[in-house]
Amino acid sequence: MASPDSLLPAAHPQTAPASANPFSLAGKLALVTGGGTGIGLEIARCLSVAGAAVVITGRREAVLQEAVADLGNSVHYLTNDVGDLAGLEELVAHIETTFGPLDILVNNAGINMKKPALEVTDEDFSRILHTNLNAVFALTRACARRMVARKSGVILMISSMAAYYGIDRVVAYAASKSAVEGMVKVLASEFSKDNVRINAIAPGFIETEMSRTAMNSDPERRDRAMRRTPMGRFGQPQDIGHAAVFLASEAARYITGASLPVDGGNSIGF
Repeated sequence: MASPDSLLPAAHPQTAPASANPFSLAGKLALVTGGGTGIGLEIARCLSVAGAAVVITGRREAVLQEAVADLGNSVHYLTNDVGDLAGLEELVAHIETTFGPLDILVNNAGINMKKPALEVTDEDFSRILHTNLNAVFALTRACARRMVARKSGVILMISSMAAYYGIDRVVAYAASKSAVEGMVKVLASEFSKDNVRINAIAPGFIETEMSRTAMNSDPERRDRAMRRTPMGRFGQPQDIGHAAVFLASEAARYITGASLPVDGGNSIGF
């Protein structure tokens, strides 16, 4: 009778002995959209500290230049509007020609709009979905086509608590992030056989300059968010960056199709 061990599948090449530091991203190249400020900036910083070379993109060159000066020599920038879908294939081709094969894509760029649902126009709704969903898919497709051919790659989506539960006045944003969560599952299912992993990070209430301005203008909303968060504080942008490093690294090599809340317990709080 066969022993239980003999019934197990043969070892996959990825089960080779782990490196001394499975969290290291040394030798990897990452692209972070919207990497000049806020959460994107800290994701780029954390990836760089972990050893990766990083390309950040955004629409404002002065902001990107300032970010690169802050982040150091391993970080480069390219001005780009992810909403220009026709240019995304060219963007990826230019990055790979200039810097080398992309190992990691972080789809961080996105926009929001707070408005009661009955006041949201078709143009409002389409604009949010175009940036947060259509552009994310188009850039993911351009990168994944190359990653699948190389049988290696990691793609991260930045989701939101708005995909987990109802938050008023963000119907278009919530729709876009809910769609991203579904896209993660489908793409993970399709690309896993080619050793390309797809995961999402769902930030809770993260303290950035933009969020501080929004919360300070709406104290009631701030208080509701704090009461719902069991850890009793808002997160910092580097908390998302650290999660990105983990999911992009070999330490997470058996994780795909997942959405990781980084929210101080907000998604399970009451």
